[in-house]
Amino acid sequence: MRLVASDLDGTIVGHQGEISARTLRAFKDCSAAGVDIVFVTGRPPRWLGPLREQLRHHGTVICSNGALTYDLGTETVVSSHLLEPGRILDSRDIIRSLYPAATFAVETITGFHVEPGFAEPGSAELLGGARPMPFEQSLPGEQVVKFLAREHDIHPDEFLETVRPAIAHLVSTTHSAPSVALLEMAPPHVNKAVALAEYARARGILAADVVAFGDMPNDIQMLAWAGQGYAMASGHPSARSAANLEAPSFAQDGVARVLEARLAALRAV
Repeated sequence: MRLVASDLDGTIVGHQGEISARTLRAFKDCSAAGVDIVFVTGRPPRWLGPLREQLRHHGTVICSNGALTYDLGTETVVSSHLLEPGRILDSRDIIRSLYPAATFAVETITGFHVEPGFAEPGSAELLGGARPMPFEQSLPGEQVVKFLAREHDIHPDEFLETVRPAIAHLVSTTHSAPSVALLEMAPPHVNKAVALAEYARARGILAADVVAFGDMPNDIQMLAWAGQGYAMASGHPSARSAANLEAPSFAQDGVARVLEARLAALRAV
């Protein structure tokens, strides 16, 4: 175990943004033992509060499902995979032809843009201070790292299964919200595994020496790539099928339990 790569929400971060004391201790012990740590999330840089405030992490975070690699210590972008505006507009129109009530937003390197209807005007968390306007007006000049589509009257898995093949020639598509039909789209062939592999290769670390944790469809490629890919027992069925190992549930501090056992094995060598 030379590198630990962990998803955040549903894996080590709870609904209120909390990380358990046991999990915090396990990551600190890994770092003290010389194990490299990188967090791999669908979140944008502005939503990394739990890592800053609780874990005191100052290293690399792979954000936006692999589209953005970010140095949390210096608060700078290390690398990015940007979406072309034309692909966003074409994908939007295809999704709208399938689901006329769908609404859309984009994450940029510096902020957030929404089209009308994506969230209620008073919803500060979803809007992020953005003023709704058509992408034709808001996208020019922006560096887009994630495209979002939202529906209200459909199961997230059905939304993904219908939309993904229809726009596969334009973008890669996944989802990470267990109860919200919110699709997350990146440039073709960009996902958590691609960015994690780049990170590991730059440090001379093989996939066989990587321990990864995740719980949702946006973790599938990462869990399959890592030598030891752990899906949370509380995770999505597709993530559990993709992984070669399973960690106890989030509620049972599953990541911490696995790391404690692996550290004990390292010390015994």
